[in-house]
Amino acid sequence: VQLQASGGGLVQPGGSLRLSCAASGRFFSINDMGWYRQAPGKQRELVAVISSGGSTNYADSVKGRFTISRDNIKNTVYLQLNNLKPEDTAVYYCDADFMTVSGRRRSWGQGTLVTVSS
Repeated sequence: VQLQASGGGLVQPGGSLRLSCAASGRFFSINDMGWYRQAPGKQRELVAVISSGGSTNYADSVKGRFTISRDNIKNTVYLQLNNLKPEDTAVYYCDADFMTVSGRRRSWGQGTLVTVSS
């Protein structure tokens, strides 16, 4: 199973971006899907997670600005980033919890860089 993230880039403070992460490979279903980020010199932190049923949770630092969603037909998770701040600069990673023939398996995407700067 693989996850392919895209959508990062350079944006000015107050701007918006939409990240996408598409799953591919052999699996029966996907449970939770999420986005994490890692800023330079800092540990990776959870940004948002969404269950297969659509329940969501967000880090306090992004509540009201970021929105996670998923398309279960396309096996894709999205992260809409609005009102971006310089402190949102980081590499953003997606992850997903898959059910495969070998059992439960968690995989990570390769990361996409978001830079917020004027």
